[in-house]
Amino acid sequence: MIFTLMIVVFVLGYLAIALEHPLKIDKAASALIIGALCWALFAFSGIDAHDLTKELRHHLVDIAEILFFLLGAMTIVELIDAHEGFTIITDKITTNKKVALMWILSLITFFFSAALDNLTTAIVMSALLTKLIKDKETLWMFAGMVILTANAGGAWSPIGDITTIMLWIGGQVTAGSIITNIFIPSLVCALVPLIYLSFKLKGEVQRPVLTETKEHYLDPTSSFERNLIFYMGVGGLLFVPIFKTVTHLPPYLGMMLSLGILWLITEILHRSKNHEKRAELSVIGVLKKVDVPTIFFFLGILLAVASLQSAGHLGLVAGILDEKTGGNIYAINIVIGLLSSIVDNVPLVAGAMGMYDIQGIGDYAVDGKFWQFLAYCAGTGGSVLIIGSAAGVAVMGILKVDFIWYMKKISLLALMGYLAGAATYILIQ
Repeated sequence: MIFTLMIVVFVLGYLAIALEHPLKIDKAASALIIGALCWALFAFSGIDAHDLTKELRHHLVDIAEILFFLLGAMTIVELIDAHEGFTIITDKITTNKKVALMWILSLITFFFSAALDNLTTAIVMSALLTKLIKDKETLWMFAGMVILTANAGGAWSPIGDITTIMLWIGGQVTAGSIITNIFIPSLVCALVPLIYLSFKLKGEVQRPVLTETKEHYLDPTSSFERNLIFYMGVGGLLFVPIFKTVTHLPPYLGMMLSLGILWLITEILHRSKNHEKRAELSVIGVLKKVDVPTIFFFLGILLAVASLQSAGHLGLVAGILDEKTGGNIYAINIVIGLLSSIVDNVPLVAGAMGMYDIQGIGDYAVDGKFWQFLAYCAGTGGSVLIIGSAAGVAVMGILKVDFIWYMKKISLLALMGYLAGAATYILIQ
């Protein structure tokens, strides 16, 4: 009874998130309620209090790592923005044609995502989009393509997506294998929606009018400051996967180190400025602009999914999946990818890693077809719904993209790309 109630609460909360705009209730509130309620219900399932605390603490470590990473990345992006660093990119993008701009931004996102990761890239590109596009409908359409291409770009890189990182660290795949085998399917996944939209999009984008106050001219950021903070900020973000590879420590620590260094640089850089301007350009001032509701939304969603994992719901789904598909590795992974658009792909991949052992030879061996295809499907399948991936959740929070709008305008495109990439991998094999 309790386990059924947990699913009911999760589904109702999910609907409240989906219907955020008609209900006029912020999705962060709904996410926090279902996160806390699911755990409260789990507490009445007969589980020992000690075991319950142990389960919660186990999940809290993983959730905290994601939240600290997100907070650090968002602060660095806001700091670059406060120094007008993004003008270095926006000034070079001169085209206003929708199709050309869509291709430029999508390809930047695709390759940027492989070097950074899809979450960081989504945060950076969201900040960039607001500088280039004024109209909300066009902005959301571009945001949808950022989510699709960030997830596609992250899938073929060992450091591009949290699930690929899990499989890489777990020893299921090697870096060389994932790049060579998944790059073409991932590229197809990104190109199919892009080519389709190239025939649909018409006209030019309306650029926002950048209003600059009198104070801006009295005490502006210099060209040197803009360049320094932009390159240090982007360098700091790129440093995170290197830090992780060298030290084997969690990525959030690398992000905290990058933020700390950038904080120190801005403190030294602006110490001679007047108090008001210094406050605007410091990390302390920038923290006021960081989108805290998005952090809370992440917390609620991850807590809710973690409770379902601890209660055994996700393991049950994995077992049913194996039974219904007759153990067909392609069918299992395609369904896992689609399921990852509803629930978080991390526990789904963790469930699959727990269900199937690494074997010496065959599809389940190191770099076997099962693990490679799992990396592709779990990485790109989440794009089908906006809250199916970390990149989608971040963009939804930052650009206030509506869940229902995304379902109507982007979900089918994402599904087309996902299935086209999956078919490409199967054909290659």
